Amino acid sequence: MKNDSNLFYTCSLIEYMAREKKLHRGDVCARLGERTIKRIYDYADVFHSEPIASVADHFENSLQDSGDFDNVAACRYTIPDYWTIGKVYSRLIEDVSRDNNVLETLKDVYSSWISEAISNYNSDFYYQPRDYLKECYFAGEVL
Repeated sequence: MKNDSNLFYTCSLIEYMAREKKLHRGDVCARLGERTIKRIYDYADVFHSEPIASVADHFENSLQDSGDFDNVAACRYTIPDYWTIGKVYSRLIEDVSRDNNVLETLKDVYSSWISEAISNYNSDFYYQPRDYLKECYFAGEVL
């Protein structure tokens, strides 16, 4: 399951839509729902041939209203792009998925405390080594 390119694309698209709609990443997942996330994951190889903005437009009607969570505007440093954060999430999901149920683990990760920590671009948490992020996730706190 390592280096799951469909998972990487799915996580990057979630990050892109969250930034566009100014929503917490877990809220994007909840609003999209399991069925839509599964569709994105299953067809990521097709969707990735289109510009990500076009694909996001297709799914953003599921997100309804925009929010006020703008971690990009709040960032005082270089902002990581949505591909970089997508890779952080996809690696974490791969690392913590115990039964290879990627989509269930995706939902769990995005709805956990660690999603807020990764989304704080004023900290160095999001670019820590993947083993450290995994241990933090299992511990339930930043170690």
